[in-house]
Order: sequence, then C-alpha cells, then structure tokens
Amino acid sequence: MKLKKPEIKQNIKQFIVKPGRKVNLKSFDTGWAQNEGMKLLGEERSKDLLVEMLENDRTALASVQDVLWSARSHAVLIILQGMDTAGKDGTIRHVMSGVNPQGCSVHGFKVPTDEEHNHDFLWRYSKVLPQRGEIGIFNRSYYEDVLVVKVHPDILSDLAPDIGTDAKKFWDGRYKDIVSFEKHLVRNGTLILKFFLHISKKEQKKRLLDRLEHKEKYWKFSVADLAERQYWDQYTKAYEDMLQATSTEFAPWFVIPGDYKWVARTAVAEAIVTAIKGLNLSYPKVSDDEVKLLMDAKKKLEAE
Repeated sequence: MKLKKPEIKQNIKQFIVKPGRKVNLKSFDTGWAQNEGMKLLGEERSKDLLVEMLENDRTALASVQDVLWSARSHAVLIILQGMDTAGKDGTIRHVMSGVNPQGCSVHGFKVPTDEEHNHDFLWRYSKVLPQRGEIGIFNRSYYEDVLVVKVHPDILSDLAPDIGTDAKKFWDGRYKDIVSFEKHLVRNGTLILKFFLHISKKEQKKRLLDRLEHKEKYWKFSVADLAERQYWDQYTKAYEDMLQATSTEFAPWFVIPGDYKWVARTAVAEAIVTAIKGLNLSYPKVSDDEVKLLMDAKKKLEAE
C-alpha cells in the first residue's frame, strides 16, 4: 500500500519566521515530529513516511536542478545555520546526494584569515556566491558575524571599526548590511533559502556523548564544542535577534525542528524543491530554424 504524505508540506509555512515579528525560539518546537498528526502514526511509522518523502524529494531536486542549470536565469543560495551538532553536514549529505555536482558547490567558513579580516565582513562570502544555474550551499555563513562574534565580541577587539560604546547601533548596522546584501542578490536573480536547524540543549548533549562513545566518531568531537555549549543562552538570544532582524519577505528564515534528523532533512528538502519549482523555470526554447537543423542532424545520424 502506498504511504500517504503526512502534513509536513503544509506545515513548511509554519517554520517560517514572519518578518517584523519578535522571535522567541521556545515557540518553535525542536521535536516537531511528536506533535499531533505525526504522533498518531507512531515514531517508526512517521519516520518511514518522511524517509520515503526525502527520497522522492531527492529525485525531484535532481529534476529541478537540471532545469535550473539549463535555464541559467537564476542562482540558488542555501544557508544552513545551527548550534554545534545541529546536523548541518548530514543535511547537506542526505538532501543533496542526488544533484549533479557540476552545478552545486558547498562552502564552509573557518576563522577569517588576515586578508579576510582586512576587508568588510561580507567580502569573503561574496567571492564564492553561486553563478546563475548553480546551487551554492553555505555551511555556516556571514551570519556567523552576528552570532559567534556577538557572543564573543573580543574577536573584534583588533579590528576597525570596532563595536565602540554603542553596541546596539553596531549590530543593527550589521543586520542592515546583511538585509541590503541579500536584497541586492535577490534583485539580481538569486533565490536565497535560509535554514536554522533548531535543536534542544538536551539533544545536543546526547549527540556530543554519542561522539565520545564511539571511536569512529572521535574525530567529530571538538573540545571547543563543549566550551561553546556553556554559552547556550547567549547563542539563543543572538539567534533570536538575528532571526528577527533578517527574516524578510524576499529571504525569510526557516526554523527547522532538528531533534529528529529525518524530520529536519525532509523539511529542508521539501522547502528547497518547492521554492525552486516556484521560480517557474523552463528549458531554453529552440527556434523553428534550430529545430530543423536538429532534425536534419538526426536524419544524418540515423542514416549512418
């Protein structure tokens, strides 16, 4: 019997941060799969349904990517943010596994180099934006410059301009820079999809312990992750401020429930496929004269 889709597609909209609204992350359920509807099916049944949906979405994504690549009228920029262990790498691996690598790039951003420090904070990101026809993925992004830097303002101590005495004005300025940057990209044909993978502190503890209980996962664990966990409340506040200030009509944020990886991956895939389909792209049109030439070429090949 064919499985029916649960309500996740209809619920994609509920994950969007409405522009201009105050954000409280407590109002976004990290364990959404246990809500009514999915709960009635049971966890295993729900998981089976969403895994099937994810497979269907991978197929659909490969199809829409082909049209995107051939049309060359738009680019797609996917931004993934989240606390440590939120599942950014796994989401990329599972959602994008079916796309053509030729038309897709993934960029992660480490501590800025001296050269990058000596430019404006958006410079290093603008250099690797996707071209028209491409899907670009930022595993962390310029939003780190209003997150980790906001939680640890001493990072800016040696830079100019520094925060100075008016911290609110400084951060508001960065939010405005980001919104203007994204507005410019959208106006020039880039579809921006921003996902915050929202996990609970309890789930992060579980995932960190899992890395320490399996030797093959030791390489994933970083003492720095444990250190940053001590700033959980500060990061939560920084994320709330960021989501509120930078979720716009043209580039909204999706707060994706992340405690169940299979929910997060399917939700992200559904949002990506739906958004690219919404561009209403089509393959390049071929003129009548070109069709005639193609048919002549076909006849010659068939006659060989």
